[in-house]
Amino acid sequence: MRVRLMMAASVLATAASGWLSAAERTWRDASGKYSVKAEFVGLEGSQVSLRKADGTVIELPMQQLSSIDRRWVVRNRDQTPKSKSDQQVLVGKDWPRWRGPNADGISMETNLLQSWPDAGPPVAWSSRGLGSGYSSLAIHDGKIYTMGKKSGSVMLICVSQEDGQTIWETSLGPGKDPNCTPTVDPESGLVFGLTIEGKLVCLSCEDGREVWRKDYASDFQGEMMSMWGYSESPLVDGDRLICTPGSNRGVLAALDKKTGRILWTTPMAGGKAGYASPVISFGGGVKQYVTLVGKGLIGVRASDGALMWNYPRIANTTANVPTPIIHGDLVFGSSGYGDGGSALLRLSKAGRNQVKFTEVYYKTNKQVQNHHGGMIKIGDHVYMGHGHNNGFPLCMHLPTGRVMWGPERGPGTGSAAITAADGHLYFRYENAEMALIEATPAGYRLKGTFRIKSRNGKSWAHPVILDGKLYLRDQDELHCYNVER
Repeated sequence: MRVRLMMAASVLATAASGWLSAAERTWRDASGKYSVKAEFVGLEGSQVSLRKADGTVIELPMQQLSSIDRRWVVRNRDQTPKSKSDQQVLVGKDWPRWRGPNADGISMETNLLQSWPDAGPPVAWSSRGLGSGYSSLAIHDGKIYTMGKKSGSVMLICVSQEDGQTIWETSLGPGKDPNCTPTVDPESGLVFGLTIEGKLVCLSCEDGREVWRKDYASDFQGEMMSMWGYSESPLVDGDRLICTPGSNRGVLAALDKKTGRILWTTPMAGGKAGYASPVISFGGGVKQYVTLVGKGLIGVRASDGALMWNYPRIANTTANVPTPIIHGDLVFGSSGYGDGGSALLRLSKAGRNQVKFTEVYYKTNKQVQNHHGGMIKIGDHVYMGHGHNNGFPLCMHLPTGRVMWGPERGPGTGSAAITAADGHLYFRYENAEMALIEATPAGYRLKGTFRIKSRNGKSWAHPVILDGKLYLRDQDELHCYNVER
């Protein structure tokens, strides 16, 4: 029989004692509390299948596994027999949305350069034609998706992963330079993009044909917390698309991903949208969507959109940007500017299908703050660029908040957008300087720097690492570097 796990941690906790028969390996959940011995069956979409010794097959979302187990899946997925369904996208094989397949900013790539030569890694190719904007990249099935403004129109653009040449581009209408990184859904063959003005558009990955659209202002009375406009990347979760219109009626909304039909909205007084993107948590035993909005961190029940909790302490009044970090029952959030800060929350059950939070610690903006470059959790430590308008490398012990090292000056200036791969942090500074820093709590270890091939204004688009390549969007230009050993 098949057991489909909606809450992997609780099931592992109750059943682990009976699952210790002979099997391929021991698997652990993201919290590190629970384990099970089972054989790896395969990966389909975002679902991992494991087979116990008694033949029972367990199915659970990839992101509920520990980071070590997620990497194991990526390295070994091709050893299983291929069925027709197995030939769909594999989580970790692609980079289908903002911050990658597990929304954690970590690439599953291995065998990468452990240091860079003085001139930097070699350029595989460069291309033009992406227009203006700070959108990063989504990559699936040999295609790169991004957004840019060209000739007065906001475009969602698809280019070849092989050489960056345009495959198709579709106008989403007039607007300002976009910030949204498109979200690709391999299961449906759809890609979703959002304009600064709040036009949410669904297109076909195959040819860029428009399938449906929604307008945050007219459909939800949505509003941003400040002047820079909508920047989130929507979240695909099963048959749903989770987005952040930002309004009293619907700070969050769930849509049918294939039709755009509204499934639920989340009422919240003064619920203006922030600049972060929603992520999934099973904290406290309840599936929920967590994000950072104008009023701070929120947790929204996945089943019906109910607002379960709100933590306003780290919210600033200018722009709440970084996507939160989820680890089991823990939520870590941070924001920049003069009145932001950082905090770790622990979620726990509060009655039937309800969750509450407890503040584990709070750090003032002078102690720890991330502007808009993002944060990476590896093991028990969080790495980030610290400081408003600065990307000073910093390592902090997540459970206790103890700063292990930093903030360091670093080789670049301005905010730093970061991605991680193969035990290293890739810092992209605002002044177009790249830095390779070892991801270790033992100390700050700079392993190489280089100047990006172009500098078309502020170098803010987040790096992407896939297939042994480092991809750097710079407004109209796209550069692909070979970082494989």
